[in-house]
Amino acid sequence: MTEAKISSLAFMLGGLALLGPLSVDAYLPAFSQIERSFNVGAHQVQFTLTAYLFAFAIMSLWHGALSDALGRRNVVLGSLAVFSIASVGCAAAPDLNWLWVFRVLQGVSAGAGTVVGRAIIRDLHAGPLAARLLSLVSMIFSLSPAVAPVLGGWIVTNFQWRAIFVFLFVYTASLLMYCFRYLTESLSLENRRPLEPKRLLSDYRRVFASPTFQRGAGAIAFNFAGLFLYVAAAPVFLGTHLGLTSEGFAWEFMPLVAGIFLGSLSAERMAGKVSQGTQIAAGFAIMMASSVANVAFHTVHAPALPWSVAPLLFYSFGMSVIAPGITLMVLDLFPNIRGLVASCQAFTMILLAALVTGFVAPALDRSVLWLAAGQMAFGLVGLVLWILELGAVGESNLSPH
Repeated sequence: MTEAKISSLAFMLGGLALLGPLSVDAYLPAFSQIERSFNVGAHQVQFTLTAYLFAFAIMSLWHGALSDALGRRNVVLGSLAVFSIASVGCAAAPDLNWLWVFRVLQGVSAGAGTVVGRAIIRDLHAGPLAARLLSLVSMIFSLSPAVAPVLGGWIVTNFQWRAIFVFLFVYTASLLMYCFRYLTESLSLENRRPLEPKRLLSDYRRVFASPTFQRGAGAIAFNFAGLFLYVAAAPVFLGTHLGLTSEGFAWEFMPLVAGIFLGSLSAERMAGKVSQGTQIAAGFAIMMASSVANVAFHTVHAPALPWSVAPLLFYSFGMSVIAPGITLMVLDLFPNIRGLVASCQAFTMILLAALVTGFVAPALDRSVLWLAAGQMAFGLVGLVLWILELGAVGESNLSPH
């Protein structure tokens, strides 16, 4: 595959992967305006995010299975069409209940690009090239935490919160037209699996019962939860504890995007040159060192810029170095149902993120020290799960990408 084709595929799949985080990050700066618009409290508005994430997680279980049966391209195009309609509904919502309904519809459709995109990569490529593509998609994906909150803050300042969903409609409709023209099918007809309830139930049971899946998908999910804790708590972390306006969201999200981008770039450069075990160990070392430093600083000092946000760069860097190796390991557990496996892995990650949004972030955002400790705890669970996996399979079985 030529470099031009690799870049083109990474650009397309990266654009699809951006849809989910754009739906979260772009409207975070609008929370206070939505509260005033509908005369509701902060936690009522935050529930629109929780509902979106739960819908995202539940439907993530089905995107892969649907793509195994109907083809990758059909599922991607259908989900983009549904998301476009839902974005129009959010923009026109007359009250918070209707906003909640259309956010759920967005959640139902937003995850297809991420889930099916991973399956497409593994359909087409293996080894170092698959790892490279995953890392390149992550680099594009990393643009969202930096661009979306700043864009959302600009839209809220110059227009109103509804314009954010108009932007999401324009973005999704453009992506739909691009994919309709350039996205080719990667799963042949003979390799498709019909949607038989009994067989599907058996496949889901096999995947979720696999100890390797539990440890691998769990490690990815808990690492991401440590990062997402700060995303969910951003309005309070930045507005209350650091005294920033909606236009100051870049203070948190720029370090996040820099860490994800640089970590993904490093993973892409290491693909095929360093063993998975060595790469993952290095990522965990960086991630945990940043967590310890974050807790240590806030144990002694009050929240302050840039020290309260700097550890996020290193945490997201380590997380992004870790992710490609474990993701490929999980996808390769059941090669004939990779779409379904990708769904299960995404479901695990997003469900935990939804729980963080609905319960953990509101409980911990009263203190930056508590947020730092929560992030360290999530990262530590991810590390323990990976150590257990190493004990089960042995590092010698973790071959280079």
